[in-house]
Amino acid sequence: MSNPILKLKNAAIYQGDSLVLSNVNIEINKGEFVYLIGKTGTGKSSFMKTLYGDLPLNEGEGHIVDYKLNGLKEKDIPFLRRKLGVVFQDFKLLIDRTINDNLLFVLKATGWKDKEKMNARIEEVLNKVDMKTKGFKFPHELSGGEQQRVAIARALLNNPELILADEPTGNLDPQTSVEVMEVLQDINKNGNTILMATHDYALLLKYPSKTLKCDENQVYEVVQRKG
Repeated sequence: MSNPILKLKNAAIYQGDSLVLSNVNIEINKGEFVYLIGKTGTGKSSFMKTLYGDLPLNEGEGHIVDYKLNGLKEKDIPFLRRKLGVVFQDFKLLIDRTINDNLLFVLKATGWKDKEKMNARIEEVLNKVDMKTKGFKFPHELSGGEQQRVAIARALLNNPELILADEPTGNLDPQTSVEVMEVLQDINKNGNTILMATHDYALLLKYPSKTLKCDENQVYEVVQRKG
């Protein structure tokens, strides 16, 4: 019995008035690691933005972590995002505060109150990405790879049912990309479902997994040939 954590049926993705992707039918099940590939401009980012409520889904049906995307109300978006972990290409860390304070900010914003529990959770997620000793540093004191690890830790704070990683290795050199990928692989092995948009085909070869492709206004599953 499959357990879809994300399901789109006959969905159309728009950026403003422009149709970006049409007739999208996909399912992602709990525990899967799925790539979303496609050239720049084929709709990967618009697809991701629709999933976390940045763009509305006005055509077709969409279900994500128990929320309906079609007809999603403005007031529900923060609650949807608590069940998702989003990792961006450009880290999006607050530069005027330490790593610990970056993570604390997110916990407070999502309704945590107990200081002890917050500190324990921060330590836990930093430990998961091998950044436990760096919490007192500011973002500018970290390398790009370290900042991305912190961004992944931030995405894990609220035990998300699904992690959306939008080009998480886009700004990193190949070696660092592999290190960040290893972190994501470990997280996936611990049971987190991950959808990762990427144009880094070397990673797909190194870590083959289910792959969706955006091309000519469509999204479809690519069957990877076995070496």
